[in-house]
Amino acid sequence: PAMPLAAARNQQWHIVDATGQHVGRLAARLAPVLVGKHKPIWEPHRHEHGDYVVVVNAKDVVFTGKKWQQKVYYKHSGYPGGLKKRTAAEMHRRKPGEVLRKAVMGMLPRNKLRDIIKMRLKIFPDEEHPHHAQLDGHKPGWSPLEDLAPVTE
Repeated sequence: PAMPLAAARNQQWHIVDATGQHVGRLAARLAPVLVGKHKPIWEPHRHEHGDYVVVVNAKDVVFTGKKWQQKVYYKHSGYPGGLKKRTAAEMHRRKPGEVLRKAVMGMLPRNKLRDIIKMRLKIFPDEEHPHHAQLDGHKPGWSPLEDLAPVTE
């Protein structure tokens, strides 16, 4: 049976403070919310179920161990000898939040819906973001991300 369109478009906005959060663990919590798997009406072929996620303080995410120096991201230009590589620390220094974005993108389904789903992820390096209007008026009764607390080590 077809699902009512109003139920499908019930997209919420969530805000997450990434201060002290481990990159992989945070990405593993964000990806299902972006896809909409936390909702009972989720269907794998529909993109309307996913919620919007605003991540603030992305510059303060953490890696365990020596991943800042040892984790390497690769990309290739397509030309011979065009392999480029950057460490996580260098990528984080150049563009804070890109390490988290790549971690979330690696956990999203690799299909035609991926481009639509990834637009719902809004990552900002510090507290300031332009989505106050969406977040202020919306007070959900339950959020799948409400129990995220900064890691204290």
